[in-house]
Amino acid sequence: MPVSERLYLDHAATTPVLPAAREAMAQALAEWANPSSPHLDGRGARQALEGHRRRLKELLQWDGEVIFTGGASEAIKLALQGKAERHIVSPVEHDAVLRPVPDAVKLAVDLQGRVVLSSIARALEESAGQALVAIQSVNNETGVIQPLAEIGETVRAHGGIWLCDCSQSVGKLPLPDADMISLSAHKFGGPPGVGALLVKDLALLEPSGGQEKGYRAGTENLPAVASMIAALEQPTNWHQRIEDLRHQLDRQIEAAGGLVVAKDADRLPTIGSYQMPGVSANAQLIQFDLAGVAVSAGSACSSGTLKTSHVLHAMGWDDKAAGEVIRVSFGPDTNRSDIYRFVEIWQGIAEKAKA
Repeated sequence: MPVSERLYLDHAATTPVLPAAREAMAQALAEWANPSSPHLDGRGARQALEGHRRRLKELLQWDGEVIFTGGASEAIKLALQGKAERHIVSPVEHDAVLRPVPDAVKLAVDLQGRVVLSSIARALEESAGQALVAIQSVNNETGVIQPLAEIGETVRAHGGIWLCDCSQSVGKLPLPDADMISLSAHKFGGPPGVGALLVKDLALLEPSGGQEKGYRAGTENLPAVASMIAALEQPTNWHQRIEDLRHQLDRQIEAAGGLVVAKDADRLPTIGSYQMPGVSANAQLIQFDLAGVAVSAGSACSSGTLKTSHVLHAMGWDDKAAGEVIRVSFGPDTNRSDIYRFVEIWQGIAEKAKA
């Protein structure tokens, strides 16, 4: 099937690079030099890089420090390898958080995937030494928005440090009042391979390289940074339209016999997660792909495995039900006809399974 006829509904994994971001990268590539070089060309590149840093802080209304990274995963690793003595994590975090700290204390979540605030307080009270609490803003599989204001108040009241992975929410929701925030450009129309760690106080980190004020090793990727900033500057007036489409999809999936994951939670409009009872997620993905539709099961980093979602397990789903859930995620060009097409294919797969 020609690419032009395919329907892309996997924007939470990565969303296409916006035209303005491509243009900004092309311009930066034409004028680029190493920002760490002391000569005139390098100083010009450094000036451009620092201008992008200031612009990012303005766009996100962030008054702390910014460290440019190769993406959210690197930003998260820098934060986790900081000066905190203990780690406390929600069990619905991305693998980029869970993998580096396998011995971290796990918090409790309710059936909608929201962190139980009392479990944060208890974990911090029982923790010896400075503890870092990692709780994301929006779940990458379900779209569930965490109670961010309440989380911030609870962590501060008990002396913790809050690392918030905002990969899915940057450009869509205001930043939470966290101590450290990770973001990734390819989630909001920038290029892959670039992101940032926002830090209120650099004293929370351990120096680990020669660039980025000594907190990261490697030549700064000025073209990618320029592209990321350009993407973040683009209008976001399409979000309300997408919310209406997601509500419509929820209703039609339920009418077709499917289940909406975390239906009663506050969810990001661009992500929907759905169970098709009796049909495995892998079977669904194959049939949707053959029909020209790109969706996913779980996060992009784990959807190629046969493991069921740790997020759904934490929310109380058993293996069978969790193994029947797929994720649909929207971008700025998603329209009503795309929803109709998706639902029609969904109904065909479900009816075929019953035959």
